[in-house]
Amino acid sequence: MNKQQRSVSGSSQSPRSPTSAQHQQPFLSVSVTDPVKLGNGVQSFISYRVITKTNFPEYQGPEKIVIRRYSDFVWLRERLFDKYKGIFIPPLPEKSAVEKFRFSAEFIEMRRQALDVFVNRIASHQQLRHCDDLRNFLQADEEMMERLRSQETGIFKKKPADLMQIFKVKISSNLSYVQQDVQSKVSDVVLGKEKPVEESNPQYEKMKHYIFELENHLAEAQKHAYRLVKRHRELGQSLSEFGKAAKLLGACEGNGLGKAFLELGAKSETLSIRLQKEAHHLLMNFEEPLKDYVRAVQSIKATIAERANAFRLQCELAETIKMKEINLDKLMLTRSDKVAEAEHEYRELKVESEEATRRFESIVRLMNEEIARFQEQKTLDLGIAFHEFAKGQTRLANGIADAWRSLLPKLEACSP
Repeated sequence: MNKQQRSVSGSSQSPRSPTSAQHQQPFLSVSVTDPVKLGNGVQSFISYRVITKTNFPEYQGPEKIVIRRYSDFVWLRERLFDKYKGIFIPPLPEKSAVEKFRFSAEFIEMRRQALDVFVNRIASHQQLRHCDDLRNFLQADEEMMERLRSQETGIFKKKPADLMQIFKVKISSNLSYVQQDVQSKVSDVVLGKEKPVEESNPQYEKMKHYIFELENHLAEAQKHAYRLVKRHRELGQSLSEFGKAAKLLGACEGNGLGKAFLELGAKSETLSIRLQKEAHHLLMNFEEPLKDYVRAVQSIKATIAERANAFRLQCELAETIKMKEINLDKLMLTRSDKVAEAEHEYRELKVESEEATRRFESIVRLMNEEIARFQEQKTLDLGIAFHEFAKGQTRLANGIADAWRSLLPKLEACSP
């Protein structure tokens, strides 16, 4: 890895190092830098230097440098997703099995930039920036980080059979009847025997429609951005090959014509390099931000699914409480000796139901706050991305026009 690649420390989308004015206010700035390949073959991985600068009193000092790998970032995201229901947890770049075997410089830089954006979005979030998991990620030594990472936490590490627990009522073990009843109803939903309980809220439906439409439009824009990058690279490659051919042709000719061909070949090779550079700039500053927002929308959809689960659980508990009330009334009328036990179960179930309601209401409140924050940040980030695109295309078009224009007098001189 060359020096230039290792020195790159961030992107225009993530907060950078604090200024002297910021020292007067609480700040937390993170940089993901210096990617280094370690190991060989399937065991190889990339390590990163994560530099934290802060004046938060709970941190060990004003600056901390730790070494992290991709799996550490995965650990952080899973922990946050598991704990902070209703908050849009920033996405991670995908793990590419194909790229792992080559780890091209471009792939390494794209991932470094995406990880930098990921951790800075967390560090700039008013609630997430103070969480213990982020502090551990930014400060723990490698041995401690490995121990934390090895713990089986987060829904992404659960076995498929365990995922049904999301749909179960998590209550005390002595309420087995209630658990079986709720699980049976959820199984009916899964098997198509009963329509799933869905939230009827115009504002919520509007938000879901917006998110699903946004995902489609972003994916389409990203697809065409990819084609633009590819076209720039192909044109650059074609110009390079044409330039070599023109120079060979010029070497065969004499006088002014040969000299003109040589200059034409040189200009073509220069423009080829320019196009390759612009293709890389387009990739990092236009296609990648679009791809990042496609991932962000997918993360929001995961939060929407969590909200749907919380709503179903709340409804199932409310229905089960009604059945318990009817059963309790019958027992009291018959003066059954099971009244005390039934009352105890009812009280515990009532507590669980109230907790489920609070959890659902918290998710709703947080999602309303998060969608406003997301839209504001999206406007800023995509505005920068499209501005970079237009600026780069203008710069490239002017450069190409100037290059060809400078050749016209010499080529015209060779014309009869």
